[in-house]
Amino acid sequence: MLSIENVTSAYGRIEVLHGVTLHVDAGEIVSLIGANGAGKTTLMHAISGVQPITGGTIRFEGEPIEQRPAHVRVTFAISQVPEGRQVFEPLSVKDNLRLGAWTRRDADLEPDIARVCALFPMLKTMWKTPAGALSGGQQQMLAIGRALMAKPRLLLLDEPSMGLAPNLVDHVLSVIRALKDDGLTILLVEQNASAALAIADRAYVLETGRVTLSGTAAEIQTDSRVKEAYLGI
Repeated sequence: MLSIENVTSAYGRIEVLHGVTLHVDAGEIVSLIGANGAGKTTLMHAISGVQPITGGTIRFEGEPIEQRPAHVRVTFAISQVPEGRQVFEPLSVKDNLRLGAWTRRDADLEPDIARVCALFPMLKTMWKTPAGALSGGQQQMLAIGRALMAKPRLLLLDEPSMGLAPNLVDHVLSVIRALKDDGLTILLVEQNASAALAIADRAYVLETGRVTLSGTAAEIQTDSRVKEAYLGI
C-alpha cells in the first residue's frame, strides 16, 4: 500500500532523513521505533505531505504522491493523527469530528460518528464540550476519531500514548488492534516500544534519519540491540 524509497528531507540546510526506504502492506500494523530526534515525526509528515522531501519517492497504492500537497493526499485516504493531538480547541467534540470529514462528499456522517463514539464512548458524553477543555487522554481519543472520520485506508499514528495514564494507553492500543482487525492499515510511531511491538506485524528502527534494522515484530523484540536501547532489557 505504501512504498518509501530513498527518501531524504531537510529543514533548511540540515538533512534529517537520509535515504529512508520502507514499505507497509495492506492490512498491516507497521511500527516505527527510535529515539527522540531520530526523524520519526519528520517521516510521518513527509508521508502526509506536511513536510517536503528533497529526494526519493513516496508511492501510495503504486502512485507517486511526493509532489501532491497534503490536502490532496487526504483525499487519497491517508489520514494522520499528529503528535500532540492538535485538536481544534475552541470547537466542540462534535465539530472536531465533522471537520475530520471535510473532504468527504457523502452526506451521511452519522454512522461514522456513531462508530467513533462506540470506540471512544467518553466522547459522546462530552458532545458539546470545547476540545480544549478535554483531558489529554480525551483529546487523544478525539484526534484518532477525527482522523477516522476521513475514512482512511492508511492511518498514520504519531505517539498515540504520549502523556496518557496506563489504563488509557491500554484502551488506545486495543482500539488500534480493533481497527487493524477491521482492515485498516496503520503506520505507528510510538515511544512505548514494547507496547508498539506487541501489536505490530513488522517494525523498522530509525536512528539519526536512517533505517538501521527491520523485520517482523517478534524479530525486532528479540534483537539484543533493541532490547538494550528501547526495551530496557
